[in-house]
Amino acid sequence: MASALLEVRDLCKAFGALRATDHVELEVHEGETHAVIGPNGAGKTTLISQLAGNLRPDAGRVLFSGEDVTPLPAPARSRKGFARSFQITSIYREFTALDNVALAVQAHAGHSFRFWRAAREERSLREPARAVLEEVGLGARADVPAASLAHGEQRQLEVAMALATRPRLLLLDEPVAGMGVEESQRMVQFLATLKGRATMILVEHDMDAVFTLADRISVLVYGRIIACGAPAEIRANSEVRAAYLGEES
Repeated sequence: MASALLEVRDLCKAFGALRATDHVELEVHEGETHAVIGPNGAGKTTLISQLAGNLRPDAGRVLFSGEDVTPLPAPARSRKGFARSFQITSIYREFTALDNVALAVQAHAGHSFRFWRAAREERSLREPARAVLEEVGLGARADVPAASLAHGEQRQLEVAMALATRPRLLLLDEPVAGMGVEESQRMVQFLATLKGRATMILVEHDMDAVFTLADRISVLVYGRIIACGAPAEIRANSEVRAAYLGEES
């Protein structure tokens, strides 16, 4: 097994009496696709927000490539190599698909958005943006306003924006949420092409997607990880079946 790229140690976050993450321990290895599953309210999005730097933990540490990044906010973690897609699609709807990805390229390069009108024609932004759109299957939709894209295409665009920052760790928060069957299958097929090339943490309710993509799975229930292992181990775990997977497993 490759070395751990991400190490989470004793991570805690409470909202009043609710413990959203309760002494979470997690390791994600270089090149691994690691899924985090659990019922609604288990703390999955809270965990992802703490990993991305959008939410400060009450206690515990997040180590990235051996460095303690716990105090760093999201922009600083992005510069270290984190990239996140959100549970609810987060794009610039009035801009084209190409504009959206070019903005992500520009942000990663550290340039200001204030000069975006002039920067729209910069080859250094447009060419890598087009390449990423081709990679995710949106090359033919580059000049379409994001608001006019189908829901599944908007989710693909959001992943493209994350990939445009050349991340070392891709945090995917329900990438197939709200998709139809065909759209979901296309997204899973695309994410499968990233396996081994990108290190991914996948938070997802779609069990077909999880068991297709994941190398390992951690199960989060009431803020605690109750099991971690290969997909076959998780399927066979009686505690997991009782807490989450049920008869569908």
